[in-house]
Amino acid sequence: MVYDQNGTLSSIRPQQVTYVVPGIEDFDHTKIADFVQNVQDLLDPSILECAWVELLENNKSVTAEELAEIIYGSRDPLESYCAHHLLSRDDIYFNTAETKGFCSVYEPRPTIQVEELLHRKLVKEASEKELEELVQLLMSAKEMPPRSKPPKSSWMIEEKVKRRIEALEAYAIDACRNEEQKKTAGNILKAMGLSKTSSAAVNLLIDIGYFPVHVSLDLLKFNIHTGYSDEVLTAAENLLMLSSDPDENNRKDLTFLKVYAIDVEEADELDDALSATKLPDGRIKVWIHVADPSCLVEPHSIIDREAMRRGTSIFLPTATFPMFPEKLAMDGMSLQQGKLCKAVSVSVTLHEDGSIAEYSVDNSVIRPTYMLTYESASELLHLNLEEEAELKILSEAASLRSQWRRHQGAIDTAMIEPRIKVINPDDPEPSLSLYVEDQSDPAMRLVSEMMILCGEAIASFGSCNNIPLPYRGQPQSNISVSAFDHLPEGPVRSSAYVRIMRAAEMNFRNPIRHGVLGVPGYVQFTSPIRRYVDLLAHYQVKAFLRGEPMPFSAGDLEGMVCIVNMHARVAKRLYSSSLRYWLLEYLRRQPRERKFHALILRFIKDRMAALLLTEVGIQASVIVSVGKQVGDEIVVVVEEAHPRDDVLSIKEI
Repeated sequence: MVYDQNGTLSSIRPQQVTYVVPGIEDFDHTKIADFVQNVQDLLDPSILECAWVELLENNKSVTAEELAEIIYGSRDPLESYCAHHLLSRDDIYFNTAETKGFCSVYEPRPTIQVEELLHRKLVKEASEKELEELVQLLMSAKEMPPRSKPPKSSWMIEEKVKRRIEALEAYAIDACRNEEQKKTAGNILKAMGLSKTSSAAVNLLIDIGYFPVHVSLDLLKFNIHTGYSDEVLTAAENLLMLSSDPDENNRKDLTFLKVYAIDVEEADELDDALSATKLPDGRIKVWIHVADPSCLVEPHSIIDREAMRRGTSIFLPTATFPMFPEKLAMDGMSLQQGKLCKAVSVSVTLHEDGSIAEYSVDNSVIRPTYMLTYESASELLHLNLEEEAELKILSEAASLRSQWRRHQGAIDTAMIEPRIKVINPDDPEPSLSLYVEDQSDPAMRLVSEMMILCGEAIASFGSCNNIPLPYRGQPQSNISVSAFDHLPEGPVRSSAYVRIMRAAEMNFRNPIRHGVLGVPGYVQFTSPIRRYVDLLAHYQVKAFLRGEPMPFSAGDLEGMVCIVNMHARVAKRLYSSSLRYWLLEYLRRQPRERKFHALILRFIKDRMAALLLTEVGIQASVIVSVGKQVGDEIVVVVEEAHPRDDVLSIKEI
């Protein structure tokens, strides 16, 4: 039974007793406070070092009372407790050798051990001081106005600050290299009074101005290379200055053709363009002109290896990270209006039913006539101008092809696709421009049909000439598409089709049927500046046209495409997450009372439905009113939109 300094009586277990102060009888609990104060007055940790030196020399162990005799010259209760207090809290000079009852015996540590422990203590104290100084810096930066915060580079000047900030950044994106880095970040968050979570680390780095408000965490997580090494840039400059055209004597002059390049407004790299004419027998002949980067870049060169490492250009709302260095892609490879451009032209003559009658693949020189956006191309088609007869012929060809492919079992998966352009993404409130594209738009369908036609022609060309190529196919679903005939055409039916589609397949020796596109074979060929798999197809086809051995065997292609596809999947995920983030940011900024139209795509469970907000192009889920059916249009409002937390809450009205 014990009393505390307030006179409260308690019972404790004997195991809880660590020391019994000797020589005290009938102690008055009211004197405890004075006793503790007297102890504080006597405590001096430095005297332990003197005692340690003496005891180590004599190789002697001591109890608390014996140490009190050495350092205070007395074994009285106060001095004995002071000695116990010093020994029990010491982690440098003494070890507990044994404990009997409430009495412990302490032995001096060896000199080498004490030196190591003292070194660790100094390091720890220095680290704690550095942490304290960093916390002051962080607090100061947090309190600054947004435009006055220190630049990111300022946190990288001092090594001790840089190391801790990098640990915090790694913690924010769940990419700590080791436990030490994790511990460092955790200590910073704790010292700042924050929870040890990645979101707390992100918010802290935003608050100090190290991260912009709208930082792309996935861009950091996936370690996307946004720049090029000096070696690659020098090689690119040399190609532009010194390279000759290996196909110069084997290029068809197609500059007499009217050439249309149709793409999104912000496209930097133009890979493809189109031409068409009516033959005397009434059949349509089209040309798909594809940029020819392989006349500049050789397989296995430094530029080629860098392109393979990237796998694809990455297009984000905030930036584009091209597969090739920008100057090389824009000045040396991209198709440009009014200029002579090297290309690989695939010409196809169509039967009346839209099937391929004949085709050819040639190195060519073209002079693009028009650079059109999808919107302007659709407008020209609508105006039906006599002087743009070639564009109308292309549209007729696209219609024929679409009908033919549907007869072959093709599935129409046209959806509403959003694009969003972010100006000054590092600003707290950057400017946003939203575009919602309907893939059933005439110009988009025209371009899509011509790209599929090119892919089918290249697959046939490769098959006839035994060329190993990355042939792409997709098996037909086990579920008949007629099962969805009751659904309205457009996004609702397309969404249902996509849910039953089977995974794509690859073959590198022979074409395989592409059930979704409704073609007997298909090779992606029309984006060699943006996609490395397309560039591989160019290497193979160009080698055949020159009469040279194939640079890659089927086995080589399979291994390379496997690696490249991993990069492409990362790029696709990065694009999807970035697009969704900025769409949510767009919705966050809208007035709370704004109404949106939405299509019911399907029911998830009971009255919980998956919707498509048609003015924004984003999908969400909501509980809809009784009686609503798939395909119905409803009106909703946004209750909550949090891009960082990926939260979208909407309500039917």
